[in-house]
Amino acid sequence: MRSDVIKKGMERAPHRSLLYACGLSGEEMQRPFVAVASSFTDIVPGHVGMRDLERHIERGIYAAGGAAFFFGLPAICDGIAMGHKGMHYSLASRELIADSIESMAEGHAFDGLVLLTNCDKITPGMLMAAARLDIPSIVLTAGPMLAGRYRGGRVSYGETYYAVAQLQKGEISEQDLYEREYCACPGAGSCQGLYTANTMACLTEAMGMSLANSGTALAVSAEKRRLAYETGKRIVGLIAQDVRPRSIITAAALRNAIRVDNALGGSTNSVLHLPAIAREAGVDFELDWFDQISRVTPHLTNMLPGGTDFMEDLDYAGGVPAVLHVLHDSLESSTTVLGRDIRDIAAQAQVRDAEVIRPLDRPYHKEGGIAILRGNLAPDGSVVKQSAVSEAMRQFRGPARVFDSEEATTEAILAGRIKAGDVVVVRYEGPRGGPGMREMLYPTSLIKGSGLADSVALLTDGRFSGATVGLSAGHVSPEAMAGGPIALVEEGDEIAIDLDARTIDLLVAQTELKRRRKSWLPPEPKVKTGWLARYARLVTSAASGAVLSADGDVGARRGM
Repeated sequence: MRSDVIKKGMERAPHRSLLYACGLSGEEMQRPFVAVASSFTDIVPGHVGMRDLERHIERGIYAAGGAAFFFGLPAICDGIAMGHKGMHYSLASRELIADSIESMAEGHAFDGLVLLTNCDKITPGMLMAAARLDIPSIVLTAGPMLAGRYRGGRVSYGETYYAVAQLQKGEISEQDLYEREYCACPGAGSCQGLYTANTMACLTEAMGMSLANSGTALAVSAEKRRLAYETGKRIVGLIAQDVRPRSIITAAALRNAIRVDNALGGSTNSVLHLPAIAREAGVDFELDWFDQISRVTPHLTNMLPGGTDFMEDLDYAGGVPAVLHVLHDSLESSTTVLGRDIRDIAAQAQVRDAEVIRPLDRPYHKEGGIAILRGNLAPDGSVVKQSAVSEAMRQFRGPARVFDSEEATTEAILAGRIKAGDVVVVRYEGPRGGPGMREMLYPTSLIKGSGLADSVALLTDGRFSGATVGLSAGHVSPEAMAGGPIALVEEGDEIAIDLDARTIDLLVAQTELKRRRKSWLPPEPKVKTGWLARYARLVTSAASGAVLSADGDVGARRGM
């Protein structure tokens, strides 16, 4: 066993002494050492229920003959971090999580890992660590939240954002806003729609790194506790069989995850996370896989925020196995932590509600949820959640309204300065410029709440939440801070977006763009000290997953 290096032989007497000090018995010393990396915290709804799940994981580990060791990890709630300095840290924390797991696993020579996670950057950070370390690992996502109840109907967390704009317009009262915010999130779990947390939970299951049904089983359910117990048992089996993440996280598995992502209409943040996971697994990943698979994968669900169904509906309809069942013929063969091929799991699943998960011949949209756009404004690509875009907005052209920060954009929308037909450009919010590539949920939610979702486009070198609706193009690459074309856009420039042609273009003469480039200089960094300053120097383009460069300052490497 890997842990023998800290517990076998006379020379390891000092090590064993320290382990005995932790309360281990001589019998436990002979067992596989299993680390449980838990992102429990009291301030994130998706994570507040993890203490209970930890108990069930531990029971499973001991029942199968292992010894469990727990350690904690940071978990930033994107919703709570939204709209202030905290959002700079969200994407960056993905790297800290992966590095922390590597440090603990290597420092203590664990035989295997259980990764207890749930929310936006925590799940991909844990998967990155598993792929990097390549020791037996399994993921348990803590599960979605139940729908809220408001005046006789269901309500979701995302609607609290729209309510802010409605209050500004005088359409609701402050009391209405208070009632909605009080009811929207009734307890533990990740937010109720197909936002980034639940998207990544489903994709983790689809790529084979968690047990079947883990992606949708509700946080408050007995099923989630049983999955925790079985996850604890299964890691001991994975250690005994020496099944490692890189045998599971293959190119085929990642493409299967993209198929499920497109069928569900998941968060565009997956376009950042899957390439980052692939890089750690040693898989050559192509950004255009998203678009190629989207072209031939129908959108089968009508999930929030673009639709009306909640995660509880998807779970009751059969969850990820049922989606895989519908996609069976297009799936590629790949193994899972269960030791079963994903196609076998798909074949044995069934759809319990054909309105929540529609058949291939009756999809909600003929193409999948994600589109990759390219053009002179985004030579390296940008991403749109096309399942949340109305038919009327699939081709759009309008004058640019240019802002150099999210705050300036939000102020303009609330002041009523954004009008139908505008293309809102939010720049210097990319991986380097942000730094940390902040989510633009406030601007997109305010646009929707102002009744402009079907008449205003928004594009940014930052990113969007899974809650984004409307024509919103994110991850515009290269970003403004790296001198990308988005840095050259001026107020009033005409911009054209065509989802069918997958194009995004700045309609300005090349000679004029060359003139502007000669006078362009990058602005001063927004953050000059601390971890974020180092992150801004090392982070790569969103087109490659916004991972950290291994060869020093990326600005110097790009010739900036």
